[in-house]
Amino acid sequence: MTPKRKRLWLLVGSLGVLGVAAALVLTALNDNLVFFYSPTQVAEKTIPADRRFRLGGLVEAGSVKKAGQEVRFTVTDTHKTVAVVYRGLLPDLFREGQGVVAEGSLGPDGVFVAREVLAKHDENYMPPEVAKAIKEAGQWKERK
Repeated sequence: MTPKRKRLWLLVGSLGVLGVAAALVLTALNDNLVFFYSPTQVAEKTIPADRRFRLGGLVEAGSVKKAGQEVRFTVTDTHKTVAVVYRGLLPDLFREGQGVVAEGSLGPDGVFVAREVLAKHDENYMPPEVAKAIKEAGQWKERK
């Protein structure tokens, strides 16, 4: 084998290894990618039942129902609402009318099954889409 042919095979092999490494990295990133949706976006889109995503908005007033470790509540962006069920301890800042981000997936019955619930202490940390919907509905509380 000539030195020229050896370099060619070395280059082809290196490109093959680089391609496999890139494919593995992209697959790992795709598996860990979690999208954020507002209740209006959840109502408008067809999201597969096993697809993990984050749901954000405000906890609707009068919707929190506790039964042991299970908590049921609805998340709203003032246009649409999504029912949420969560088993576990809620954050200290969780309450009605407060911003919340829940991570989980939609169940077959359309109820969002949360694996994690994060409470936010004010609307300044809200995603732009949800903040815009709340401002349009006149529910935005300006920071003092």
